[in-house]
Amino acid sequence: MQWSLDETVRTSAGTVAAGRTGDGPPLVLAHGWPWSSFSWHRLIPQLAEHFRIHWYDMPGFGQSEKFADQRTSLDVQGVVFAEMLAHWKLDRPGVVAHDFGGATTLRAHLLHGCEYGRYLLMNVVAMRPWGSAFFDHVGRHVDAFLGLPPHIHRAIVEAYMKGALVNPINTGEFERLVEPWLGADGQTSFYRQFAQADERYTAEVESRFGDIRCPVKIVWGADDPWIPLERGKALNRLIPQAGFETLAGVGHLPQLEAPDRVLREIVAFLA
Repeated sequence: MQWSLDETVRTSAGTVAAGRTGDGPPLVLAHGWPWSSFSWHRLIPQLAEHFRIHWYDMPGFGQSEKFADQRTSLDVQGVVFAEMLAHWKLDRPGVVAHDFGGATTLRAHLLHGCEYGRYLLMNVVAMRPWGSAFFDHVGRHVDAFLGLPPHIHRAIVEAYMKGALVNPINTGEFERLVEPWLGADGQTSFYRQFAQADERYTAEVESRFGDIRCPVKIVWGADDPWIPLERGKALNRLIPQAGFETLAGVGHLPQLEAPDRVLREIVAFLA
């Protein structure tokens, strides 16, 4: 009943590493950027008591394949999410999405016909504008960052990730989040995400948020340094049928900053 990646699945964007465990109604966990499915590892043992959980590292992320000229933008990720549901033969699973897992799963639902039973969005990238000044700067100067010495690159990754948190997480956990972005392939893939970021991939679905075809709940770490609470409230106005809950004192990574509180929200809504 622990997090692991013991399954490989060939997708249109490369081979992805995946896992599943538990018994009960199907539930799919969609991670965000620059994280991986490891970000769910604290919740998986408890969720497995209620659900048959499925997760994977998105193409270009975590332990999934990374290769030259790989496309890993949000349009691609939405297609891959649909492919993973088809691979697992899931019909109307529950879905919990974090960060750009939000845009990924919204595109799969609204553009590619994926049906969900219940849908929980947590501190998600879903609407314009998104990205920080640093995000924009890197996207304009990717080649310069690709040539950074490994120790400088590592320092950037660590500083970038720490900027999302308002509560410290275990050092070992933090290292597991950083590790996939190290080495030549990891460094290239890390900066590729900046280069391929494009707000049109959320613009294409924003006007359709009211058409979501299942019960929805939005959960937001109230002190998120990356996507402020007001953005969550604005999203709620575009999805008026959604419930809304804030997690006081929590930043952008609630599943590791406050896993017990997130677990209660997921189980109460999806079960």
